[in-house]
Amino acid sequence: MSEPTNFTPPPNPGDTLRRVLVVKLGAMGDFMQALGAFRVVRATHPSARITLLTTEPFEAFAKACPYFDIVEADGRPRDIKGRSDLIRRLRGAGYDMVYDFQNNDRTNQYYVGLTGKKPLWSGHAKGASHQHMNPDRANMHNFDRLAEQLRHAGLGPKPPGDPSGWVIGQDVSPSVDWVRPAFRDPPRFQPAFFGLNGPYALLIPGSSAEHPEKRWPVERFVRLANWLAEGGVTPVVIGGKDEGDIGAQIFRKEPRAKNLVGRTDLFQLATLAQRAELAIGGDTGPMHLAAAARTPGVCLFAQDWTDTMAQEMRTVWDPHTRLGRAAPRGGPMMILYAPALEAVSVDDVKQAAFRLGVLPAGMKPLPTPEPAIAAEGGPAGETAAPPEPAADSEQALADGADS
Repeated sequence: MSEPTNFTPPPNPGDTLRRVLVVKLGAMGDFMQALGAFRVVRATHPSARITLLTTEPFEAFAKACPYFDIVEADGRPRDIKGRSDLIRRLRGAGYDMVYDFQNNDRTNQYYVGLTGKKPLWSGHAKGASHQHMNPDRANMHNFDRLAEQLRHAGLGPKPPGDPSGWVIGQDVSPSVDWVRPAFRDPPRFQPAFFGLNGPYALLIPGSSAEHPEKRWPVERFVRLANWLAEGGVTPVVIGGKDEGDIGAQIFRKEPRAKNLVGRTDLFQLATLAQRAELAIGGDTGPMHLAAAARTPGVCLFAQDWTDTMAQEMRTVWDPHTRLGRAAPRGGPMMILYAPALEAVSVDDVKQAAFRLGVLPAGMKPLPTPEPAIAAEGGPAGETAAPPEPAADSEQALADGADS
């Protein structure tokens, strides 16, 4: 999997454009991972009026971003008429350039529908002026794919200090550092607003209802909440309203926890994550938001690793695995994976949390299991051979802030 040989991207017009469109419809994790690419587009076209085409769940969040002048939240019409109306509006808007960071069949149709003189277009749509040319783009980590798309749009990383924040040797890292200044750090962004006056950890037990395989058993989150509370760290359970029953179950069995399920918006999630000791959860949007906040984390992945895969793949970060394509990056992140999440034990998660080095000194580490179950990876997830399986899980470390 590599960029085409002898391919020279067309030049990018830079700060000569008047109207630019960015397309990113969702889902939450993908949207958060695209924040770095949004930043690069804004820095490239500082004088342009930049519009984001997205969907309703991200409208308020995007309007507060420093990257967009206009946010339109009807990017996924439900019927043919709605789609035709949207394409007609896009055609009439007179965009000079479009960055399609969604890159699916729907947005390809938007490109095709822009008849006549089309705007410059960054994406994988056939015929686009700045086409992402890698045929294996679907088998790339989201950050790597976004960075390569930007390179094929005539952009590239710069030395430290460049306003794009995309530094040579790094991927397109997301950030939520703009959230507090955007609102002047109001009381509702402070831990004390939620009655938190000491160290706390975020527990993220939910996931999309369409992916029950991504949910770790709730009773194990209860045991983690007990363990954290005994160590003087308040467990804070977060999630969407649809996960209210999970938060209630944990709170009933560990009343020292804070049940904030359904009580936080995306801004509060970001600011709570910034001051948390760590976050523990599954392959779900709030974990990607916590990673963007540079929160140390333990993320649980349902990840197959068969004998055939072991023979054909050198590392669990291989892009043909979901872990290799979508694991959170940002702060120090331990990734625990197993064919089914039930195989990841509570002790595995505790060990991973201790390895992050962020827990209070009074919390005693567990005895180190044999054989060792950790494989440490560099900023791009460049691990050595996959680790030998432990009794209940395998794990890998996605290291840090610049990955």
